[in-house]
Amino acid sequence: MTQVQGPGMSPAEAMFAEDKASRRLGMELVEHGVGVAVLRMTVTEDMVNGHGIAHGGYLFLLADTAFACACNSHGPVTVAAAADIDFVAPAREGDVLVATARERTRYGRSGIYDVSVLRGDEVIAEFRGRSRVLRTVGDARN
Repeated sequence: MTQVQGPGMSPAEAMFAEDKASRRLGMELVEHGVGVAVLRMTVTEDMVNGHGIAHGGYLFLLADTAFACACNSHGPVTVAAAADIDFVAPAREGDVLVATARERTRYGRSGIYDVSVLRGDEVIAEFRGRSRVLRTVGDARN
């Protein structure tokens, strides 16, 4: 199964163009290439929890979207098999966060990707995602 692409769009651009959840949160696909993606998001008032800091779910979502763009850059539809995140420092309303996803390895239909979420030079979170390419109809491989 491959992703539908518009004229001149990369697989990552095509997938992100259809990602209404991420785009409605103000995320921007800043850079992308094979196995790499950089996204930017500003923490809004609606993203802050009862402690006055960015809700961890929004940080996870930003990192997960960067991961999705990086692992889908190869073309076949690829989804998360698992992911985890370590929150290193709090983010606050108005902070501009940048998530950079990098492919660590691909093997068979699986892959491992690391994503760093930064505010300027400060690490906010570290995310690791494990991907799986979906089978196509008639694909007998494991």
